[in-house]
Amino acid sequence: MTPQKLRKWQHRTLIANVVAQTGIVLTGATVRLTASGLGCPTWPECVAGSIAPTSEQTEAFHKYIEFGNRLLTFLLLIVAIASVIAVFQHNQERKLAGHEKRRSLMLLATGVFAGIFFQAILGGITVLTGLNPLIVAAHFIVSIGLITLATTLLVKAQEPNDSPVVLQVVKPIDIGMRLHLLLTLIVIVIGTLVTGSGPHAGDTNDIVRLGFEFRGITTAHAALVWLFVGLTSGLLVALHATSAPRSVLRQSWLVIGVCMAQGFVGYTQYFTGLPWGLVALHVLGACLLWIFSLKFFLARNTRG
Repeated sequence: MTPQKLRKWQHRTLIANVVAQTGIVLTGATVRLTASGLGCPTWPECVAGSIAPTSEQTEAFHKYIEFGNRLLTFLLLIVAIASVIAVFQHNQERKLAGHEKRRSLMLLATGVFAGIFFQAILGGITVLTGLNPLIVAAHFIVSIGLITLATTLLVKAQEPNDSPVVLQVVKPIDIGMRLHLLLTLIVIVIGTLVTGSGPHAGDTNDIVRLGFEFRGITTAHAALVWLFVGLTSGLLVALHATSAPRSVLRQSWLVIGVCMAQGFVGYTQYFTGLPWGLVALHVLGACLLWIFSLKFFLARNTRG
């Protein structure tokens, strides 16, 4: 085994890290969409005097859904610790082979681990503030940040070293790809405002919603999505016209594919009255769109 390559179990662990961070977003969305956001009305306990749900609680099945989502935090911690161990062993193997350790990988791995604690605290604040829509939105954005760290770690770990990057695309396309990643984030952030203005408040009680008119904020979100589609299509044409590397082209096609699927789900959920199953699928699609857009952005550089 060359020291530049990860062992199979190390690589799979880093993949599991990305999957786990994405999965917790989907389960969190399920909590909200099934009106289980206050199934455990306190934090860190589920109900006063008990960490776990009790038979005396009046929250019915909602308490089990919310508590189950809280338990998944421990699974995230296990996977994050395994990722730190995988990176540590990889660096030890590099050292034994006479190569420099890759401290950037360890920073990313420990960043995911530390971020889980911050996310757990923010989740508690979400409950204690009665599912304030801005806090709920922040909860999701922090998850996007953790997905960013986990995905970047996975991509960088497959590179041979931490030498300076070499740009694989022409400068105007590089600028376009930077704008593309920024636009992706804007689309996702506006999507959280749509969520905070919509009917799925996260609990059966009358939860405060954002003051945006739902049709208006949805239209703004859709307009930004179409701008995103246009920019992605333009970059795809430009990459083919400039004979960009196959790795970059492949990532651009993946972004297009995920974007089309996400758009289909988005319009379908809107015109069918926002059924919670489709909304959950749309949340998952947002995470996947961010992951593939980030990989597309990172693919513009190479280290050999």
